[in-house]
Amino acid sequence: MSGVWTVLLLWGVVFVPALSHGALVISREDSTPQRSDGATRLLKKRSTDNMEVEVYSVKVACKVASRFAHTVITSSALNKANSSQEVFFEVDLPKTAFITNFSMEIEGQTYTGEVKEKEKAKKQYQQAVSTGQTAGLVKASGRKMEKFSVSVNIAANSNVTFILTYEELLQRKLGQYEIMTQVKPKQLVQHFEIVADIYEPQGIAFLDAYGTFISNELLPLVEKTVTDKKAHISFCPTLDQQRKCPGCDGTLIDGDFVIKYDVNRAETLGDIQIVNGYFVHFFAPPDLPRVPKNVVFVIDRSGSMSGNKMHQTREAMLTILNDLHEDDYFGIVTFDNHISTWKGSLTKATTGNVSEAKGFVKRIRHSGYTDINGALMKAVDIMMKDKQAKKFTERSVSMIILLTDGMPNSGVSSTPQIQENVRDAMGGNMSLFCLGFGNDVDYSFLDVMSRQNQGLARRIYEGSDATVQLQGFYEEVASPLLSEVDLHYPDNLVNSLTTSHYKQLFNGSEIVVAGRLNDNSLDNFLVEVFAKGFEDFIVKGQASAQEWDILYPEQEYIFGDFTERLWAYLTIQQLLSKKETGTAEEKGNATAQALEMSLQYGFVTPLTSMVVTKPKTEEEQEEPLIADKLTEDERQKAQRLGHFVPQTVSNTYRVQSRPTYFVDGDPHFMIELPEQEDALCFNIDDRPGTIFNLVSDQLAGVLVNGQTIGDKKVAPDGKVNTYFGRFGIVHQGLGVRLEVTTHDITVSQNGKQAKLFWSDTASLKGANLDLQVTKDRSLTVTLRDSVRFVVILHKVWKQHPYHQDYLGFYTLDSHLLSPSVHGLLGQFYHGVQFEVRDMRPGEEPEKPDATMLVKGQELTVTRGWQRDFSWDVKNGENIPCWFIHSNGNGLIDGNHTDYIMSGLFKTV
Repeated sequence: MSGVWTVLLLWGVVFVPALSHGALVISREDSTPQRSDGATRLLKKRSTDNMEVEVYSVKVACKVASRFAHTVITSSALNKANSSQEVFFEVDLPKTAFITNFSMEIEGQTYTGEVKEKEKAKKQYQQAVSTGQTAGLVKASGRKMEKFSVSVNIAANSNVTFILTYEELLQRKLGQYEIMTQVKPKQLVQHFEIVADIYEPQGIAFLDAYGTFISNELLPLVEKTVTDKKAHISFCPTLDQQRKCPGCDGTLIDGDFVIKYDVNRAETLGDIQIVNGYFVHFFAPPDLPRVPKNVVFVIDRSGSMSGNKMHQTREAMLTILNDLHEDDYFGIVTFDNHISTWKGSLTKATTGNVSEAKGFVKRIRHSGYTDINGALMKAVDIMMKDKQAKKFTERSVSMIILLTDGMPNSGVSSTPQIQENVRDAMGGNMSLFCLGFGNDVDYSFLDVMSRQNQGLARRIYEGSDATVQLQGFYEEVASPLLSEVDLHYPDNLVNSLTTSHYKQLFNGSEIVVAGRLNDNSLDNFLVEVFAKGFEDFIVKGQASAQEWDILYPEQEYIFGDFTERLWAYLTIQQLLSKKETGTAEEKGNATAQALEMSLQYGFVTPLTSMVVTKPKTEEEQEEPLIADKLTEDERQKAQRLGHFVPQTVSNTYRVQSRPTYFVDGDPHFMIELPEQEDALCFNIDDRPGTIFNLVSDQLAGVLVNGQTIGDKKVAPDGKVNTYFGRFGIVHQGLGVRLEVTTHDITVSQNGKQAKLFWSDTASLKGANLDLQVTKDRSLTVTLRDSVRFVVILHKVWKQHPYHQDYLGFYTLDSHLLSPSVHGLLGQFYHGVQFEVRDMRPGEEPEKPDATMLVKGQELTVTRGWQRDFSWDVKNGENIPCWFIHSNGNGLIDGNHTDYIMSGLFKTV
């Protein structure tokens, strides 16, 4: 299933005061608009009264001609207020699509985007965009999507119409194409319409359309008209049909609208279309027997795979082993910094062998570091020895499937060297498929290595469905039909051919080749396909050019020269791949050609940007907006940085791949060490008002101090509780100073100052600093090319007789600080070695004592837990830890009084 086109429509308003001129910046991580005119300012909260803006029309129109989809999203709104409003437009589109056009129609005037070379676009608008960064309209959104978002200031009683167009080639997966639309208009819409027109010259084999939000009452509104070669699907609910209940304003339209279909495949040669001087060849012959496969599963069992990752991997492997065919051969390699094998060679997938392998998988345990190079070399060695010994038939397909969640940090750690080693060892004799588990994996390294070895990489996202993701990927490659597929066309008749050799063809997939013809008046030309299958596969045939109006008699299904654009889309995608995997010369040529074609055909690709000029208003000058295409690295970075608090929180113990350091509560210091599957904690007890140094890194210029506060009054039990109520954060090199209290956040830079309030959800972006406030919950502080901090606000009932609001402080990306970093938290940023022994009963039955060896000392420690609010700001979760008594003495360097400072921004 692929070829997703998805729409998310969100509208909001904000009252815009008169401000000095500048450039609107919408970052990849945050779509909240902000001014970057050199002076930071307080961001105004978006109004929640969305009824001031009426969205009266939403239309999603998709035309598909021979798998090439052209989608246009049109949305119109009216500002009903008697003052200007900021109107927001957001769309989720598939990451495989290229934006081709965006325009805004305001009061009879149209503002249209222009595709330019990315670097030139940046330079051209660098003066307007004072941060010197792209004013990005596109950011990562979920696993398969990118979010396009824009806002514009609309005068009272005025209309605005947004039009976004994008194109993509639908990919066949598991025997079908999929078109999915996410619709969230957030309000009732007078004219709401989803329309899809599909034309497939091969004929439509089946088609299904449904909506996750569609009730039995709405089901008749999904209209499907399917004839031999064309289909028309529409969903157009009236205003009343959208209502959740009679007379109420809530809308039922909230979810996914999905279309799935496949085409007839009667011809072994496939379908070849020659139109207007270009051809496209769709190759997926029917009724081919599967070919046996030889597969080595290479499974990461390092420490970072602990907990749920390892459990889900085991569950997926048990299912995958069940799905092996008896004529398949398989092997299993597991690795941390040591390499282990189930058997020294590949084994036939008999019932007995599969059962034995399951027992091995169930016993896999995590520990140690990550030697990817050693594991892959072992897998290749096993495969090559068995291949040379002719253990399996020459007509079988050989592959290695690697699953890892981390970076190589044992054995060969240089990723280019590993790629070279693997490519030399494999020598084109097998394919490599890489599965990158989670956000800490170096996905680009895996992606390039896979493509260098005729395979592909896939990201496996951490979540409850990770097992399903793993099984789904295996299902795609489980049944090879052909190997070494060569598609031949006459050299003297065809030029600019896309990739025409494929290592394998899997059941349910499809090979697509396109090219440009030298002779537009060509009547026919010979097509030949050679491949290895269950038996030799050779097929030949003649393809003839057809007139446009004969091939596509129903003109309403056609959108311009789609065959040429399909060729251009496919060529650019393959050139972008080559610029990552080829030689230096190949990379340079591929980049130049991909850029030239992106500009020629108006595609927003990783090499181009769409520049949109925001209209001038009474308050603001014309402002440039720039829409980019995210690379997979940029998507991964955005997902790493984008959400400190996940949408779903598990009740089970959370396992992280990187250490976490924080101080929260009364005040409790916590050092979580996932590689050791443990955590250390200690408290600091001192009088309210004391200022402690938490982080001090003179080389990086970073300083964090925190001041404690006490309860409103002493509780009846006489206990004096202290918490952190104020933090001072400094980056000397960037000239940034930040003061965070339980009331507000004050940021100073280069003599200018701005203030944000906890009562607002807002963000502030500058050249050196990003701030993001989630109302009454958290503040994320991102320092350019440096560490990130998160401050969590704990709100207490105002009428509480004793307690008051307090703050927690969490460190992200601590590895970016220098080895000399220190402070009550900072001294642990680069690890701490300890050993726990002699566990014995403690004062409380559920809290045993033990002896800890740390920093050359023996300490008596107690097993307990502290609450970590990083994943659930409201409730937190209990994290088991070893508690070090007496203000952390013996664990921290020196005494806790050594960390007392004379001021919030002082170093002594």
